[in-house]
Amino acid sequence: MTFDPKHRSRTLLEGPTRAPARSYYKAIGFTDEDLSKPIVGVANTWIEAMSCNYHLRDLAARVKEGVRAAGGTPMEFNTIAISDGISMGTEAMKASLVSREVIADSIELVGRGYLFDALIVLVACDKTIPGGAMGLIRLDVPGLVLYGGSIAPGRFRDRDVTIQDVFEAVGAHARGQMSDTDLKELEDHACPGPGACGGQFTANTMALALEFLGLSPLGSASPPAMDARKRDVAFEAGRLAMEMLRQGRLPRKTLTRLAFENAIAGVAATGGSTNAVLHLLALAREAGVPLTIDDFDIISARTPLIADLKPGGRFTAFDLDRAGGTRIVARRLVAAGKLDGTQLTPTGRSLADESLDAPDTPGQEVVRDPETPLKPTGGLVILRGNLAPEGCVVKVAGTEKPFHRGPARVFDREELAMNAATTGAIQPGDVVVIRYEGPKGGPGMREMLGVTSALVGQGLGDSVALLTDGRFSGATRGLMAGHVAPEAAVGGPIAALKDGDMVVFDIANRQLRVELSDAEIQARLASWTPPPPNYPTGVFAKYAALVSSASEGAVTRPLGL
Repeated sequence: MTFDPKHRSRTLLEGPTRAPARSYYKAIGFTDEDLSKPIVGVANTWIEAMSCNYHLRDLAARVKEGVRAAGGTPMEFNTIAISDGISMGTEAMKASLVSREVIADSIELVGRGYLFDALIVLVACDKTIPGGAMGLIRLDVPGLVLYGGSIAPGRFRDRDVTIQDVFEAVGAHARGQMSDTDLKELEDHACPGPGACGGQFTANTMALALEFLGLSPLGSASPPAMDARKRDVAFEAGRLAMEMLRQGRLPRKTLTRLAFENAIAGVAATGGSTNAVLHLLALAREAGVPLTIDDFDIISARTPLIADLKPGGRFTAFDLDRAGGTRIVARRLVAAGKLDGTQLTPTGRSLADESLDAPDTPGQEVVRDPETPLKPTGGLVILRGNLAPEGCVVKVAGTEKPFHRGPARVFDREELAMNAATTGAIQPGDVVVIRYEGPKGGPGMREMLGVTSALVGQGLGDSVALLTDGRFSGATRGLMAGHVAPEAAVGGPIAALKDGDMVVFDIANRQLRVELSDAEIQARLASWTPPPPNYPTGVFAKYAALVSSASEGAVTRPLGL
């Protein structure tokens, strides 16, 4: 059966009764010929308030050229974007994860409101990627997600640097190990132009995950933001969306359980961000694919760590591109049987076939052969125990420490922990506990990069552990457990912790526990009362009322479901 390229827009634009709608479009320059073609939405997360997405206007123009060249009529619209890096460590960071839901909702609303036949979503900063993908999945029209690309590394004292170095320098500066002048020089040079953060942080992690999932063309993420090749990628994305439309290739047809396993394996093999756990759980829910937090541990355990990427490794996204890009990661994992190569990509070709086109730069050291990996298992582990009955997430790619036992230093707000970290109040051996920062409690599950980087910058990265019901940035390294669930705000065991309680991280046995009896924990929780909400009205209040546990992806859902 032939797929109708105007399967949705006919309802809006054809027939005598739709003359008013056509008249509105003609007021802004669309012609009868334009309106007779398939209408392709171009969802743009461009914003002038951050560098990650700043260049997306130019890419959108190239996407639209590709759509027009292939016989479609593009219509661009915008949605929001919140910069994790800029808001980090402040109350503004609470907006970040909430923005994922707003982005998804807004794209869905505009798509339904204008009955687009196909959709291309331009993304860059962390939450725009899963938010854009969620919107596309909900609409389930032919289309794809296009990543804007990585920022170039900066140069400081004859070495490549990223924003991670700036965050860690804050800790070194607080300890008196870096001068005001040096910190300013690093600040001035770390981010030389537009593009998303340059390591295998959340943006690059999720861009790779969407390629392995089949929502983005394989290899499209690799060219950096300001590389001339990115413009060609954008044009091709517009053309490809039209091809997908004519053939009726819908996103949900590619989103199988095995496709999600491929995405998780890609994250694990590259030492990717723990945020991928939240986001892939959310995408699976939108697609109706069964996926649990424990699946990440199972898949990571069978996937070797083969990419030597920051924050745990040596290289940036620029280096990965020069080494062969995301295609070389896919090719090596498919050849080793760690990816299911039969899964489809947006071109209609299989992942295995697409990965055969991968260049492999002679002598490159960024991506190893799975037979000689950096580590035999991937970068993510899931811990459970009496502190995290629903689980928590640890990234082991950036630490060699499999066990830690130490006294809890408990903070009920990130700023309190940051003050302790920058004033020398945290001692070697401590376990820093930051609670009431979960999806409901924050609300919005702030990232703790400021705190973790300050600890690393002060030389405590190998001697201190941290746990939180909030999140971590993809740039975080060290022994850090995030997404602890249930969270403190709903009476999870983390709410029972007191200063001095002995906390144990046991990676080998997948445990996070406190050395207290169940009876003691329950007795403490029996006298616990939930704190008043930080935001009783507005968007944060609505989010807190609707959001699920981090163990379910921190998705919003109607009350009662």
